[in-house]
Amino acid sequence: MRRPVSLFLVALACVPATAFRARGDENAPARLTKDGSFKQNVQWSPDGKTLLFTRIHEGKMALWIMPAAGGEMTRLLPGHTEPHFDGHYSPDGKRIVYVYDKLEGTDGKLRIDVCAADGSDNQTLISHKAFEESPRFSPDGKTVLWVSTRNKNPDLYTVTDEGKDEKRLTNDPAYDLHPAWSPDGKRIAFASGRSGRQKIHVMSADGTGVQKLTDGEFLDSWPVWHPDGKRIAFASNRSGNYDIWLITAEGKELRNLTGHKAQDTSPAWAPDGKKLAFVSTRAGGSDIYVLDVK
Repeated sequence: MRRPVSLFLVALACVPATAFRARGDENAPARLTKDGSFKQNVQWSPDGKTLLFTRIHEGKMALWIMPAAGGEMTRLLPGHTEPHFDGHYSPDGKRIVYVYDKLEGTDGKLRIDVCAADGSDNQTLISHKAFEESPRFSPDGKTVLWVSTRNKNPDLYTVTDEGKDEKRLTNDPAYDLHPAWSPDGKRIAFASGRSGRQKIHVMSADGTGVQKLTDGEFLDSWPVWHPDGKRIAFASNRSGNYDIWLITAEGKELRNLTGHKAQDTSPAWAPDGKKLAFVSTRAGGSDIYVLDVK
């Protein structure tokens, strides 16, 4: 479940000053980056002005930010020399929680750190016990949800935003991954293989009432709630390659949002719910695109 820290693509070009669409296709997603370097875990700032994402550049996996309308990419924590990734904004936009990989020889000790939105005031929130990944602030900012293997296989846990009162939410032999809070904080969506192939599930915020939303012999991952709480976008290879799909919170009205032969992953809703950012290989490398969604 650990992300490879050796994977990287050499940057080929500078980031454009503005986003652009394919000529003659007004419904095509806008491409925000052109460098082609590995990217993942896209997140919007709560004010909708900034994108936070993981990028591998010059062999280093790190957190980067850029204007949501397109523009220059900037390292968030340039002083960090070790891998760090998968950042997530607090609901007030003042903090970012993320994974820090403390390297020891060829191994890494993953922990959860938190910093101010400008990269200052960095602190460890959840110390390393095993693989600690996918941290997510709750909608009220008082709780952090994350994935840990501290009890052998990946399960979902929560702590307060001060790193206290740890609670285990899931306890299943299958892998429970990629958690996401509903906008009202009452439910959690996640990917799990507990029914066989990895599918999208939802449960109450206390870990009870688990329900499976998706079916089929496919891999479904990275669910993200629409801001209205009624729909969930996720990545799936059910079309033969990875696309971004949309389904209601009750598991109905499944539809393909991207429908492209390339690999489309890492969906992220804009705060107003009108746009969806994602990472795609449709231009050959790995770049960020933004799609208008009705």
